[in-house]
Amino acid sequence: MRSVIVAACVAFVLTLFGTPFAIRGFTRLRAAQPIRDINTSHAGKRGTPTMGGVVFIVGTVVAYFAGHLVLNTLPEQQIAPPGPTITGLVLLGLMVFSGAIGFIDDFLKVRKRNSLGLNKRGKLILQLIVGSVFGVVALYFPATNGQTVGSTHVSFIRDIRWMDIGKVGAVVLFLAVVMATTNAVNLTDGLDGLATGASIMVLGGYLLISFWQYRHWCADVRSPTFTSAYCYSPRDPLEVALIAGAAAGACVGFLWWNASPARIFMGDTGSMALGGLIAGMAMATRTELLLLVLGLLFVIITMSLIIQIVSFRTTGKRVFRMSPLHHHFELAGWSEVNIVIRFWIIAGIGVAVGLGMFYGDFLRVAG
Repeated sequence: MRSVIVAACVAFVLTLFGTPFAIRGFTRLRAAQPIRDINTSHAGKRGTPTMGGVVFIVGTVVAYFAGHLVLNTLPEQQIAPPGPTITGLVLLGLMVFSGAIGFIDDFLKVRKRNSLGLNKRGKLILQLIVGSVFGVVALYFPATNGQTVGSTHVSFIRDIRWMDIGKVGAVVLFLAVVMATTNAVNLTDGLDGLATGASIMVLGGYLLISFWQYRHWCADVRSPTFTSAYCYSPRDPLEVALIAGAAAGACVGFLWWNASPARIFMGDTGSMALGGLIAGMAMATRTELLLLVLGLLFVIITMSLIIQIVSFRTTGKRVFRMSPLHHHFELAGWSEVNIVIRFWIIAGIGVAVGLGMFYGDFLRVAG
């Protein structure tokens, strides 16, 4: 646990004190977030630098290695891998390369001085490449004990035994989860601090889940809490906890500057990076379907856009004043701070319910 705490603290300090340098640097480069004319309530945000996701991506990666330095000095290293693992490669790779797609999108927006950025086809192709590559790594590169980062089973709180979809099917599912989550977090990033705060809660949820799995890990038969009746079989649960702690700490430090009124935006660089990381954690902890509960706010916001599109194309009428959902409430007269806080409450409820379901299953099996 000490390695996880160290990683979280290092990431927090790096982003808290590193973000002001990024603000000044991106401001000098005139990397300002383009504001759509249709959303006049955000006109005052013109000139605010974007691409802030670079800060917490770097903070997470640096903190991950700092956590491993601590891990190598602890007795935990007898059970947990002493160095970076394939699990770490997949999770951080998803974060970095998904963030790189977002960076290209942000760069094009800044260069063209409009909100169009990377076209949908280009973004889709790049997401397919990133998701497929890391999906293959997750399913086709086993450890010495034969375990892989991903599973060939569809999972909820654990692998669902009768839903074995094979390696090819698992890669396709991995790809679908990555694409859905990156775009969902990206849609949520529309108000100051909204996506950052919601992501902190989800990452915190995965920190608790993965550390609990580590404490009841099937590979750790020497643990005093080990019982074969309710052990968990993910490949490297402590590794997932380490990265979740680092990412959550980095986002908390970034939120200091991203909360309303934001001094910097995470941009697509940050939102897509967080989406890719969260998707990878869902796969690595065998909780793909539970992500729909843990990421309740992301699901609601994504569904609001889908409902708006379907309704307009089939009936010519809009269900919401504007989508995604948070913009609907802006046009309804809610203040930005009220929307963010209330949506954070929804995100927190989703995480609390998801953790309750996870622990409830543990009690059911253990009992």
